[in-house]
Amino acid sequence: MQKTLRVSLTATFAALHVVLYLLSFGLWRNWGIYLAPLEGIILGPETGFLSALIGSVAARMIKPDAFWMFGVVAEPISVLMTGLLARGKWKPVLAAYVVMLVAYFIHPLGQTLPVWTILDILLAALVLYPAAKISKKLYEQDATKLTIALVLISFVCVATDAIVRIFMLVPCGLHSIFFTSSDAFYAVFVAAAVDSYVEDILVVIVTLLVSVPLVVTISKSGFLKKMRKSESL
Repeated sequence: MQKTLRVSLTATFAALHVVLYLLSFGLWRNWGIYLAPLEGIILGPETGFLSALIGSVAARMIKPDAFWMFGVVAEPISVLMTGLLARGKWKPVLAAYVVMLVAYFIHPLGQTLPVWTILDILLAALVLYPAAKISKKLYEQDATKLTIALVLISFVCVATDAIVRIFMLVPCGLHSIFFTSSDAFYAVFVAAAVDSYVEDILVVIVTLLVSVPLVVTISKSGFLKKMRKSESL
């Protein structure tokens, strides 16, 4: 029964991922980022990762995108990190942040980019521990603590999506494929950073309006508790 439920939820969230991608317009990331926190929280790190990966790949097969590799990699990883935090596991998330940030700052191109463009990512790194501690028993939290936990996790989720994309662009060198010069990349990177801050705000708003009521409802039903118990089986 648990296996059947997980397969069904994986397929459902993957389908939602596809739909949100197809409906997206504006800014620089697709609307799947608003679903990612819920994927991690409800499905857990492993199943959530699989769901986001299937959804990301399927979406871009239906509607090809020249930048497909960023979403296919960043979206599942952000769900994976969210799932870990929601289970109170912050150390592997912090380790991933440290590796990507160090690689970014020691790269010659990363040293030329303004620090203000990644302040949200640096803030996310600072709140990893409190986010994990508050979220460790998410299904047992009262409404206030649950709201705080969801906001922190959602913020970290969107920041993780950003740092993975930046890691691919700068330290991994993909900027050389999509941009003819460092100046061109600099201009696009700075403009995208502004969009990123807008997306941070939008993710928090969606969390407060949609995710919090939804998670409160399913927490009261005992569904989250059952899902977490099944992860240990």
